[in-house]
Amino acid sequence: MKAPSFDSILLWRSRHITDKQFMLLLALFIGVLTALAGLLLKWLIGAIEDLLTQHFSITGANWPYLVYPVVGILLTGLFVRYVVRDDIGHGITKILYAIARKQSRIKPHNTWSSVVASGITIGFGGSVGAEAPIVLTGSAIGSTLGQVFQLDSKKMMLLVGCGAAGAVSGIFKAPIAGLVFTLEVLMIDFTLGSLLPLLVSCVTAAAVTFAISGTGNLFEFHLINAFAIERVPAYILLGVFCGLVSLYFTRVMNWLEDQFRRLGSPWRRFLIASPILSVLIFLFPSLYGEGYGMIRLLLNGQTQADWNQVLEGSFFYATPHLLLLYLAGIIVFKVFATTATNSGGGCGGTFAPSLFLGCVSGFLFASLWNLLSAFDFQLFNLPNVPESNFSLLGMAGLMSGVMHAPLTGIFLIAELTGGYGLFLPLMIVAVCAYLTIIIFEPHSIYTMRLARKGELVTHNKDQAVLTLMSMDSVIQRYEEHLHPDDDLGEIVRQISSSERDIFPVVDDQQHLLGVLVLDRVRHVMFRTELYHTLHVRDLMSRYAARLKVGDPMDIVMAAFDRTSAWTLPVVDDQGTFIGFIRRSHVFALYRQMMADLSDE
Repeated sequence: MKAPSFDSILLWRSRHITDKQFMLLLALFIGVLTALAGLLLKWLIGAIEDLLTQHFSITGANWPYLVYPVVGILLTGLFVRYVVRDDIGHGITKILYAIARKQSRIKPHNTWSSVVASGITIGFGGSVGAEAPIVLTGSAIGSTLGQVFQLDSKKMMLLVGCGAAGAVSGIFKAPIAGLVFTLEVLMIDFTLGSLLPLLVSCVTAAAVTFAISGTGNLFEFHLINAFAIERVPAYILLGVFCGLVSLYFTRVMNWLEDQFRRLGSPWRRFLIASPILSVLIFLFPSLYGEGYGMIRLLLNGQTQADWNQVLEGSFFYATPHLLLLYLAGIIVFKVFATTATNSGGGCGGTFAPSLFLGCVSGFLFASLWNLLSAFDFQLFNLPNVPESNFSLLGMAGLMSGVMHAPLTGIFLIAELTGGYGLFLPLMIVAVCAYLTIIIFEPHSIYTMRLARKGELVTHNKDQAVLTLMSMDSVIQRYEEHLHPDDDLGEIVRQISSSERDIFPVVDDQQHLLGVLVLDRVRHVMFRTELYHTLHVRDLMSRYAARLKVGDPMDIVMAAFDRTSAWTLPVVDDQGTFIGFIRRSHVFALYRQMMADLSDE
């Protein structure tokens, strides 16, 4: 018996399974796969880290810290360069770019390559997180399934969102945060009918993770002191502090990435970045890997002796009185370690660094606050604040600031730790951190580069449609070309064999010189005595504006509004003529995409 072809399977599916049912089935499947991918990545990181560090001394510095990160970045770089042969860094930015510019198409190798690369990087000490790579993996799973089943771009976008939501839900055991992350960070303005597949993916991923790894929270947290109204000023100031630390982290990372990018050669970047990373980890061992062990110490520590465990394996071990100085150094140098990891050839994200830095910032703020409260101020009395609570709140503050996602920060930290008793303080800190950073930086660490290029999809539907529209889809490419020396006879010949009403005038190198509009020829085209005396140069006119082939659609629309033209020419960077864009064609596509985006 002959096996059915894939086309016949697709036909059977379209006849027997509705689109809504099929999307729910795919969402369920994506949830399972993303959860398994997250568990595999966490196991890989833990296995490598345990193998390399289980015999380390806790009473002093460990010299292998100078070697392991270099080896990890080198192995990752070789894997990416010779096996993957593609750039797999900046995972969430890649997802945003795929949504905006590639009709949500992500390369299939991203379903596994980020897991392997980030597992090696982080296991060997790379100071980055596993969450962004697994989000890219989940989105790639959704995109690949959409491509296999030949779904349209709107359904592909939804499957990419399901993959991202399932990844966050699975790796953090936080289904609500997974849903909120997709809506807030990926900025996809889904309709109400689209939320059900996202929920299915989130719940499925969380359930699979719970079934395999247990139902405990990623970070155990025991609430000591519940919300107190007299601590509200401290919560507000913590939010402002986290916003400023987020600004520092974002700006410095952006600047450092630009400096490394200017080095050009990957080997040159490796030779400079990897020693920076290894020295920083040698001096501050807490920068090794994701740093989740240190988060657990600060969240669950009760006494100074508990918190001093942070200094184990470092030069600071014998000087516990320098704990706060050590933590301040971590806040300053974490961004250097994270950027050196990725720029040197490693693979990882900023999820974990945000959580790690937020926990340290919250603890440092609370410790300094309590030191001040020990003094007898005449004007006001500062109440003591619990360091563990503020470590938790700082995580929400940094995530809100770095990612420009206060809701994600609130729900993720509450679900990660079970710290629902601090829900109101979480909201205060997250909102204050967000309001602080947007004064200085309107875009998150993921979106700033795309926003500068006009390639960012936002919740503004009008702007989102313009971003999703591609210039290639509205360009009318021309075979006909006129030259300035062509006579009226040649003009009439081209007009008689064409249905167009406007023609490009180009030189011998196809550079655009002007345009010839049919209305300029109509009154002389039947005067045969002028066929060899009147030329294109006599009838051509300047174009109202000239567009470049890489211009985003908001620039295209602005050009039409500014010139009131109905047709504008498009050229490449060298001025070579490409084609024309008609206002009517742009508006027709805009209306269709707006209807598709708003369709329930």
